[in-house]
Parts: sequence; structure tokens; C-alpha cells
Amino acid sequence: MLPKHLLIFAKAPRQGAAKTRLSAELGRAAACQISRTIAYTVIKRLSNDTRWTCLLAVTPDQFTHVGRFWPYAAKRVAQGRGDLGVRMARPVRELPPGPVVMVGSDIPGLKKAHIVDAFRTLGKAHFVFGPARDGGYWLIGMRRRPTAVAPFPNVNWSSPSALADTLGNIDRRYRVAFLEELEDIDDISSWHRWSKHKQKLTKI
Repeated sequence: MLPKHLLIFAKAPRQGAAKTRLSAELGRAAACQISRTIAYTVIKRLSNDTRWTCLLAVTPDQFTHVGRFWPYAAKRVAQGRGDLGVRMARPVRELPPGPVVMVGSDIPGLKKAHIVDAFRTLGKAHFVFGPARDGGYWLIGMRRRPTAVAPFPNVNWSSPSALADTLGNIDRRYRVAFLEELEDIDDISSWHRWSKHKQKLTKI
């Protein structure tokens, strides 16, 4: 059986650079703390599982080895240069054979069950997406058989068309499946919606 690869894409939670839209409304210190708490919890939750290999893809690259930002157990690699599509396409090409699932670190509702579901879905589909409320997606998974081509050219990232743009790059021969909709925390509205759920970030 081919190994399963999980990549968690994370931006170093630095004050003034993390969650800039949230920072404008809550202040830089509060936004940074929210970003750090969510990222740390999600990374720790997903990385400690023997059912898949896990890599934490970090940006900016120089913070890859700054341990205070990341759970100790997470194996870290630099995302490298390029836009988000270029940075996600790189591991699709370079990782050993096996299905790949990629997620962000700013989705507090993300659980291990979602990752299990994504890999299970790739047993039947070539691509799987977790659609986001804002028109993007919080997860993309690829079987990488018979092709390892990443569908990221000409995607308008951080826009309501990101998912549609990506889907438009996928050949119609390939089967595409979808998981449930989740929301990342980017602004005060998404933070308030999440807070109302009264879910503990440490819940696994």
C-alpha cells in the first residue's frame, strides 16, 4: 500500500504579519495570539497520527526552524518561492508516490476525521476538495495516479473564485469529490461565527 502524505501549510504567527484583516479589527497582539493558538492546535492535532506521514510547510522560509512557533513533533519544510499555487505544486511533484492531502493551519474546525475522509475519498476520486465559505477551499487532495499534474495555473488566490478557478484546470476525465464546507479565520466576522460555536480548540 502506498503511503499517504499530509501537508499542512502554515504562516509563521508573527505580530503585525499574522491575520492582517483580523489585526485591523482586534489589534495586532490579539490577532497574533488567535493565529498562533489555532495553528498550534490544528498542527498538533493532525501531525500525531501513524495513518499518514505529515509535513508542516512553513512560510516565510526563515521561520522553518524557529521551534517556538510550532509543535515539537511536527516535521517542518520551507514552502519556498512563488505564489500559493507554485508552492503547493512543488510537493505534488517531489513527494514519494502515494496520495497527497494539503490543508491550511487556520481552520479551527479541522479534525482528523476530515483527513481520514479525504484519503478514503481518494480511493474513488482523483481529486477531493474541502470547500470554504468564502469561495476558496480548506483542503485539496490528489490521488496522483495516473497524473501528478497540479491544477493551480492562473488561480486567483484569496478571492471568491479560487475554487472555481482550480476546478477549471482539472481535465473532465478525472473524478472530483467534495467534503463538507468549513471556514478559516480571516476576519472579525469569521472569528465571531466560530466563537459562537463554543467549541474548544483542543478538542480532537
